[in-house]
Amino acid sequence: MKFTFRKNKKTANSKDNRITDSSVIQDQGEIASMLKGNENLENVIETEDRSVEQNLINIKLPKELIIRIFSYLDIVSLCRCAQVSKYWNILALDGSNLQNVDLFEFQRDVSENVIGNIASRCNEFLRTIRLENCRSISDESLEILCLKCPNVELLNLKQCLKLTDRSFVNIGNNLHYLTSLNLESCNISDQGIKCIAKGCPRLQAIELSWCINLSSDGLFNFADLCSNLQHLSAKGLGNMKNRVLIKIAENCSELISLILNNCNSITDDGIIAIANNCQYLKHLCVSNCKHLSDASLIALGKNCHELCIFESSGCSNLSDNGFTALSKGCPNLMRLDLEECLRITNSTIQNLVNNCFKLKHLALSRCENITDDGIRLITNPAIGNLNETLQVLELDNCPLITDAALEQLSLCQNLMQLELYDCQLITKNGIKRFQNKFPKIKVHAYFAPAVVNNNNRPIRSCSCKCCAIL
Repeated sequence: MKFTFRKNKKTANSKDNRITDSSVIQDQGEIASMLKGNENLENVIETEDRSVEQNLINIKLPKELIIRIFSYLDIVSLCRCAQVSKYWNILALDGSNLQNVDLFEFQRDVSENVIGNIASRCNEFLRTIRLENCRSISDESLEILCLKCPNVELLNLKQCLKLTDRSFVNIGNNLHYLTSLNLESCNISDQGIKCIAKGCPRLQAIELSWCINLSSDGLFNFADLCSNLQHLSAKGLGNMKNRVLIKIAENCSELISLILNNCNSITDDGIIAIANNCQYLKHLCVSNCKHLSDASLIALGKNCHELCIFESSGCSNLSDNGFTALSKGCPNLMRLDLEECLRITNSTIQNLVNNCFKLKHLALSRCENITDDGIRLITNPAIGNLNETLQVLELDNCPLITDAALEQLSLCQNLMQLELYDCQLITKNGIKRFQNKFPKIKVHAYFAPAVVNNNNRPIRSCSCKCCAIL
C-alpha cells in the first residue's frame, strides 16, 4: 500500500480537494480558523458588502453550476471563496465539495473542533480524509467523524499518536465502506485491529508499519478475517511470524503488494506460502529479513510471474542460484533492490540481462563481487536490452567498479540516475568526464578531501563530504 502526497499548482485540477502547495498558504492559522466553525465564518461575512451577492455570476449561473465549479478547487481555495459572501460561503462549503479532504499541510493547526466541524459539513458526502501527523486529534473527535461520515472509504491516520483503541473500535463499528486505512505508528492493539477486521469487510489496503503493540495472535486474527486484502504494509513488526503469512496466503489470494521490511522473524516457510497461493503478487519487499534463503526466490520464480518490484536489501543469504530462478520466472521485473546481497556475482546480472527486459531500476550497492564485466553485460545490446530500459543504477560501495564501467554506462540510452557513493576505484576525473558527456544524468558520489601534512601545525582529521550532484 502506498499513500502519496503530491504537490500541484495553486488550484487542483481534479475533484480531489487536497491541499496542494504550501506556497498558497500565507497564514495556515487563518485557514485553519475557517474550518473551526460557523461562528468565525459569519463574523467575516457580516463585514462584507452585501451587494456582492447581486453580482453577475450569482445571477447568471444556477447554484448547482457554481457548486460544480467549486468542486474543482482545493480546500484552501474553497475556504477563501467562502469569505467572499454569505451566498458563496454556503456554496463553497457545501458537503458535496468536501468529498476528499487532505489536512496534511495544516497538521499543527488542526484541533478537535476542526475535525468535528468538517464532519458536520461533509456528513455522508465525505469519501476520503487524510489526517497524517495531525497529532492533536483525540478519540472524541474521531468518534464524531466516524458517526457523521459513515461513507468514508479512505482514512489516513498515520502518526496520530493520541488515538487509542477507542478510536479503532469506532472505525470498525461505523466505517463499513472503508477500503483503505493507514495506521502507521499508531497505538493500536489486538482489540482495535480485531474490531476493524470484523467491521470493515471491504478493506483492501492497510498500513500497519511500526504498530509495535500488535501481537502475533492479533495479526493472525486480522489475517483470518480480512479475505479481500490486496495491499499490506507491515514494516518493523517483530511479531509478524510465519503462521501469520501462511494465514494471509490462505485467505488473501488476490494479494498484490506485501511490504515486510525488518520483519526479522519470518523465514522461507512464510514466503513460500505466499508464493504458492498469491500468484497475482506484484510488489514484495523482504529487506532485512535475514533468515531468507534461495528457497524463497525459487518459489517466487516458480509461481509469481506478475512480480514487478522485488526488494531484498540486506538479505545476505541470497545467492546467484536464487536470483537465476527469480529472473527466469519473473520477466516483468521493473525494480530490483539487491543492496548488500553479498553472495551475488556477475552471474546474477547475466541472468537479469537475459530474462528481464523491462527492468528500469537496479540496486547493486554493497554487492562486493560485482565488477566492470558485470556492467559490460548490462550495456551489451547483443545479449539484452537493459541498455535501453535501465533508468536508475545504484553501485554504492562496490569496491571493484572502476572508471572503465563509466565508459560502458555511456551506452545506456535512457539512464537518468547513477549512484556511486564510496566506490574507491572511481575517480573524480572519471565522473567529471562522464558528466560532461551526459549532463542530464544525475550522478551522486562523494570524495574524501585531501589531508595536508604540515609540520608547522597538527594534522586535522577530515570527514567525507557529499557532492550531491556532480
